[in-house]
Amino acid sequence: MVPERVSLVTIGAKNLPALRKFYQQLGWRETEISSDDYCVFRTAGVLLSLFPIEELLKDAGVHPDQMTDGFKGITLAINVDQPEEVDRVTTEVRNAGGTIIREASDAFWGGRTSYFLDPEGNAWEIAWNPTAIFDERGAMISF
Repeated sequence: MVPERVSLVTIGAKNLPALRKFYQQLGWRETEISSDDYCVFRTAGVLLSLFPIEELLKDAGVHPDQMTDGFKGITLAINVDQPEEVDRVTTEVRNAGGTIIREASDAFWGGRTSYFLDPEGNAWEIAWNPTAIFDERGAMISF
């Protein structure tokens, strides 16, 4: 059986120092294994790692011609505890240099969401889900 967990999300960084600075400006803490060549941020649920795109492609066995620019069909999500936090977090992301691609608004399914791109175009959702349940670490365990 494959374990039911997401442990690590890795973003292939085109400019590792700039992308790292963005996440530092969000106030995220790095782990002790971070270095100039690779960095890992703690989050409530999974670790977020940033790795030079060239090295990630090599590690994954993917040729650069197989990559496309723009939206990659993947979003990462930051789920918050209260609907007003979506607006607050969106403002903090904007102030840190993120590009807001959808302003905070009520969602058709009863929650509240916004979307942003980090400096390298990785898409993130900021969401409040009224049925979400978080554990003591802040990790979402159900929704």
